[in-house]
This record gives sequence, C-alpha cells and structure tokens, in this order.
Amino acid sequence: MCVGIVTVRIFANGDIQEVEWIRPYLSAPAVVIAANGGSRHLLLLDHPPDVLIGDLDSLPQEAQAWRELDSVTVFVYPHDKNETDLELALLHAAAHYEEDIQIFGALGGRLDQTLANIMLLAHPALVDRRVELLTENQRAWLLTEQAEISGEVGDLVSLVPIAGDVLVQKTTGLRWPLYDEVLSVGPALGISNEMTQPIATISIASGTLLCIHTRRDWDR
Repeated sequence: MCVGIVTVRIFANGDIQEVEWIRPYLSAPAVVIAANGGSRHLLLLDHPPDVLIGDLDSLPQEAQAWRELDSVTVFVYPHDKNETDLELALLHAAAHYEEDIQIFGALGGRLDQTLANIMLLAHPALVDRRVELLTENQRAWLLTEQAEISGEVGDLVSLVPIAGDVLVQKTTGLRWPLYDEVLSVGPALGISNEMTQPIATISIASGTLLCIHTRRDWDR
C-alpha cells in the first residue's frame, strides 16, 4: 500500500507495542494530529504533531513542551465533555481537511474504549470519508458499496456487519466466495476468509460492513 496517498494521520492513546513500523507513514507529507495521550507514540518516534487536541489530562510530561512550539496548534477542551479525545481529533480532521484519515493507537487497552473507537468510523461527520484504523499487521474500515483490497495470497479478510443485515452481492479473490449472501449481526459467517489472489473485491447491495484486512504473517 502506498502510504503517501493518505495525508491525515491521527494518534490515539491505545496500545502500540512497537512504533518503528509507523515511521514510513510519517516520512510522507502528512498532517499529524495527536489526540491527548496519543502523543506518547509520537514521543517515541521523536515527531511532534501538527495538532494537539483533547483535555490533555493524559499528556506525557515530556510532551508538555510541544504546547509552546509555534509549529504545534493546540486545542484544549474541558475534562467534562461528551466527546472522547479521539472523536474530537476526528471532528477536527473532518472539518479542516479533505484527505482520507488513518488512525494509529485506536485499539487495545480498555474494551469499552476500543469498541467506541471502532464505532467512530460510523460517525455522521465522516460520511463519504475513507477512515482506517491501523495496527502493524491489520487495517480496518467501513464498506457500504464496492471495494478492492490489495494484499497477498493467504491474507485474511473479515467482513463484520455493524448496523443490521448486510446484503453482499459478490466477492472475488477469496477462498469462500459470497454471492447474494446476507451477513447478520451475531453469526460469524464473514470472519477469516482468505485471499486467493493479490486483489480481492467486495460488492455490497445494502448495509454497512466493517472490513478487516489482516496480513498472513500477523502472528509471527
């Protein structure tokens, strides 16, 4: 995947075991947004954000100096608020930038926050925007129409309905093809399909799927 295509990158305060895999994403032109404690990942990469946003209650001490840099725009919100810090970062990105968005550090840690971060992909402010959650070996995004997935033979593709039944019109390039198949919330029918070609396609007639692409070497 060409990391230069997506130019808004948001760092949340979830778990990232090792950060070096992220460095190539930061070497390409990008707007980098740290959502409060997500700045700790950027500290490890020695890369100040362009935007620092949130209530800043989880801002590492080492990152306090970023608040004084002319190159960093800071938005401080009260601790008592309706939005999470990641939600504030996404709303800021949606309002100020037209580019697609990648989110790092959205997963791991507390289960409630992980689920909330995944559900943010369906935020009304992000309609018609490509927003991806990234880990070292996985990426996840929402599908509502057609999609083409580039990877390697043996990669896993999981299709998870998140808002009711989804009618999958057709898939290609997967070991277990779907033709006019309904995926419902609950059953795990769409989990752990395998790519049989470098490109897989998915066509959706109705509904919304969470698509999760996992590299075949994810557990090595």
